[in-house]
Amino acid sequence: MKSAILLLFLISFNTSFSQEKKVLLNELSSEKIDANQVIGVDKFGFLYYTNDNVFTKRKATKTFEYKNLSLGKIEKIDIQNPLKIILFYKDFNTIITLDSQLNEIQKVNFANNDKQIVAEATGMASQNRFWIFNNLTQKIGLYDYLNNEFVEITQAFQGNLKHYQTTFNDFQWIDEQLNWFECSVFGKITKLGKVPDFDKMQIIGQNYLLFLKENNLFLKDLKTQETQIIKKGDKTIESFFYNEENLVIFTNQQITIYKIILP
Repeated sequence: MKSAILLLFLISFNTSFSQEKKVLLNELSSEKIDANQVIGVDKFGFLYYTNDNVFTKRKATKTFEYKNLSLGKIEKIDIQNPLKIILFYKDFNTIITLDSQLNEIQKVNFANNDKQIVAEATGMASQNRFWIFNNLTQKIGLYDYLNNEFVEITQAFQGNLKHYQTTFNDFQWIDEQLNWFECSVFGKITKLGKVPDFDKMQIIGQNYLLFLKENNLFLKDLKTQETQIIKKGDKTIESFFYNEENLVIFTNQQITIYKIILP
C-alpha cells in the first residue's frame, strides 16, 4: 500500500513539475520609439523599423534612413541578409534592394518584365534571386534579378496566403484554412500540417511557432505539440520578432527586447 501511495505521489509530482516548466523572458532593454512598425533586430544588433513609410536602421549613435514616398506603403521588409535588404512596395509591384547603409542598390518593377507578374509575396532567395508569389497565376517562382528572368516552379494552387515567410532555400506559407506548406527552390511542395488560429505568426526553424492571438503571445513546441503563453498583452502588441535568443515586442510606441532561451 505504501509503495502504491509513493508511486502515485511521484507521478503526481513529475506531472506537476512538467506543467510548471515555462519559457522565461528576461528583459534586456526598453525604450520609447516613434514608429508605426518594428521589423526586428539583426545579428549585428541593429534595430529596424518604419515610420510613415520611412525605413530606419539604428544602433546606438548610428542611424540610417531610406525613403521613397513616391512608391507609397512598404508592404514587406526582408532583413535576413543585412548586407542586402529588400523592400516590397506591393501597390507599385516593385522591389527595392538596399545595402548595409540603406543606399539603394537596385529597383525592380515587375511590370517591366516580359512575363506578366503581379507580386503578392516576395523574399530573398539563394543565387541572386527573389522568391515571388505571382497573383496572376497563383504560382510560386524565382526571379533572377541580375538577368531579369522569372521562372515559375510550382503548379497553381487555390486560396489566399494568411501568412508567409522565406529563407534563402524555402518559401513557407499558411493558408486561410490554417494549412502549413513549404516550397523548396526546386519547386517541391510539402504539407507541414495545421497550425493554431492566429492573428500574427513567426515560424522559428523546424521546431517552434511563435504567434499572437487576442493580444497574447504564445509559443508552440512542434516536437512535443505543447503550447504555452509567454506574454500576456497588458498593452496592445503591435508586432514581435524573434532572432538568436532575442525577442522584440513593440507595444504602444515602446520597444522591449527580451532574452528568451527556447527549450
